[in-house]
Amino acid sequence: MVSAQNKQGEDCPGLAARLAAASILNDIVARYHPLDECFSGTAILSRLGGLESRDIALTRSIVTVALRRLGTIRAALATLMEKGLPRQAAHLEWTLIAAAAQILFLDVADHASVDLAVRATRLEAKNAPYAALVNGVLRNLIRSREKILHDSDPLDHDTPAWLAARWRKTYGDETAYAIARAHREEPTLDLTVLSDPLTWAERLGAVILPTGSLRLSTHTPVTELAGFADGRWFVQDAAAALPAKLLQAGPGMRVADFCAAPGGKAAQLAAAGAEVTAIDRSAERLKRLASNFARLNLHADVVVADIVSLKAPLFDAILVDAPCLSTGTIRRHPDIAWIKKPRDIAALTALQSRLLDKAVTLVKPGGMIVYCTCSIEPEENEQQIAALLRREPGIVRVPILPDEVGGLSEILNENGELRTLPSHLQADEPRLSGLDGFFAARLLRRG
Repeated sequence: MVSAQNKQGEDCPGLAARLAAASILNDIVARYHPLDECFSGTAILSRLGGLESRDIALTRSIVTVALRRLGTIRAALATLMEKGLPRQAAHLEWTLIAAAAQILFLDVADHASVDLAVRATRLEAKNAPYAALVNGVLRNLIRSREKILHDSDPLDHDTPAWLAARWRKTYGDETAYAIARAHREEPTLDLTVLSDPLTWAERLGAVILPTGSLRLSTHTPVTELAGFADGRWFVQDAAAALPAKLLQAGPGMRVADFCAAPGGKAAQLAAAGAEVTAIDRSAERLKRLASNFARLNLHADVVVADIVSLKAPLFDAILVDAPCLSTGTIRRHPDIAWIKKPRDIAALTALQSRLLDKAVTLVKPGGMIVYCTCSIEPEENEQQIAALLRREPGIVRVPILPDEVGGLSEILNENGELRTLPSHLQADEPRLSGLDGFFAARLLRRG
């Protein structure tokens, strides 16, 4: 579809990017395709055919900000269209949303946003009769911009209602609002370095966080940064870097990483000298892990397997990096807020329980298990561990101490479990603030 549209719009700079953005927004919100998959080179349904790299970057910017502020955009458009969208106009909503994202939140000339949206509307026969409507709505949006932005609320507008209700119940109104506000900010680029963080912080213009990660403010593509090609570091959110450290792995230890791909935590364990077995059911995802390990000059035994039915010698320690709702990563993956549903939780918690039970059978007496997720939902985390401790009397919790997490006692709960939130680690500049939402609990199998 896009390639045909590109031919019609190839003499109109920027039109192809807007067409692609509208189609991808439809793929994500209406058809539940993950954002990263839509922009991957292996996307089954690619909307990016024929686009140059700068147009792909613009497309991704439009899509990302539209997802980050989708509630605000939809509320504004609803106010401006009292009769709603024409039912017979295919995909008109996504054309309007893509244009509104530019008008409200991107550094794009208003006239260009309106003109290209009108052109895009005329390209589809079912939409063409509504070109004047699109023009009028977007021009009214420009006139109403200041009020729209003033009235926009991060929790009530830009967070799905079911998630907002959950976070209010779990964390209280103030923290729920802080989480939602953090999701509006562009996330930082955090790195885990294999050695010599002081030198790399200086070379990359980064700050060293209390937890040991490097935080950059650059917008330079990752592959162009010093040290990438040499495998001196890898990209990993500062919160995601904590669970592997809690295993206290070292030379001679046999460590399993359950659900290991794409491999950041496994790389930390291997860099610490452990003999790592990286296990995942997805052969495709493990190819990415193998590629990362090759760049970093690290080694792991890579196993494609269904972990629940895995047979293996006992390990000294196991990291259970469990599949989850991923609501702690909405800062980086704003599609998560719109493609995940409440019904997903039951299946995920059942799988997490099976993975924990399997870890208990595969760790040596006296061995350690660290369970972690990138979710901020209690059923997947605190409640999951409490249930395990009830059914497994031979497992005890080993509290995490503040000095193991850079002295940040606010990211530990009363049971000594790790609980980071997007609103944690505030800095003077919003761009340099925040953490992914992570949970981790450290467990010991009694000897």
